[in-house]
Amino acid sequence: MTNYLITGGAGFIGSNVADHYLSAGHGVTIYDNFSRSGSEVNLRWLQERHHAGLTVIRGDVRQTDLRLSEAVERADVVFHLAAQVAVTLSVTDPRHDFETNALGTFNLLEAVRQSSRRPIVLYSSTNKVYGKMADVPIEQRTGRYAYADLPHGVSEVHPLDFYSPYGCSKGTGDQYVIDYGRIYGLRTVVFRQSCIYGPRQFGMEDQGWVAWFAIQALRGLPVTIYGDGRQVRDVLYMTDLAAAYDAAIERIDRTAGRAYNIGGGPDFTLSLLELLDMLERRFGRRPSYSFSDWRPGDQLVYVSDIRRAEAEFGWRPRVNPETGVGQLIDWLKANRQLFTAAA
Repeated sequence: MTNYLITGGAGFIGSNVADHYLSAGHGVTIYDNFSRSGSEVNLRWLQERHHAGLTVIRGDVRQTDLRLSEAVERADVVFHLAAQVAVTLSVTDPRHDFETNALGTFNLLEAVRQSSRRPIVLYSSTNKVYGKMADVPIEQRTGRYAYADLPHGVSEVHPLDFYSPYGCSKGTGDQYVIDYGRIYGLRTVVFRQSCIYGPRQFGMEDQGWVAWFAIQALRGLPVTIYGDGRQVRDVLYMTDLAAAYDAAIERIDRTAGRAYNIGGGPDFTLSLLELLDMLERRFGRRPSYSFSDWRPGDQLVYVSDIRRAEAEFGWRPRVNPETGVGQLIDWLKANRQLFTAAA
């Protein structure tokens, strides 16, 4: 049995990862401050499904805490998922953003460095470390934006360019994780994740846009599109992310000290307007929407070049957006009571 520690383990990604490993008979410790909407609901779901193997610690990575060090000491693998995840909030409260993302990651790394077991660390980074990419040529094709010269998407050799406090704080964590691997010999892996979506995602207007649009469609409420709706992202269904985690850990001899762009890649992309079309087909009515100004740091296009992940640990995503969004909507409909304004 492997012991996994998941910071932010009651969040969307964390609860799905916890369920994935608990279902396989492993031990999982969740370390979470339960500040995120939906985290208590996700915890109850895990506790109802798993009567053994789950440990819960209510703690905050911003604080140096003996309980975190003790949890690290028991772990074989650490997923560092605890984070402040919204660009907009990072702009309005940059100190909170810094303390959660940069200081929190430092505290976790120090606990790992000082432990006797020195577990594997997998860090959930973001495509925002590449910044706005204003110098990358963009063109319009069939009603959506596209890269003019990057047919495979953005690779890991693209220059880092932190933009917004969120980009700076997550980028700081990203680089610390890589450097602690290099300087202290820790087995660390960085996943620069694109748009992850799936069940147990309590999306908000400023984060988790695929789930947010679907939740609003379920409720019969409008959404706001910041920009013109032609902006494109590669999207990755949660089960594909869990498979990537598994594969990277299995090949830790190859992946340690490396960063990987992880998303749907060029084959699995959506524009905002295309998602609205998809929701109209699924719900039988087009969601109501309006337009507003672009938000700071928004990229017209972001698509991950996932070839390094495929080459080094044999991973490719399998769930296409039509299937994945359909499964997300099925979960939303089955859990309508979780959304207070549900129709």
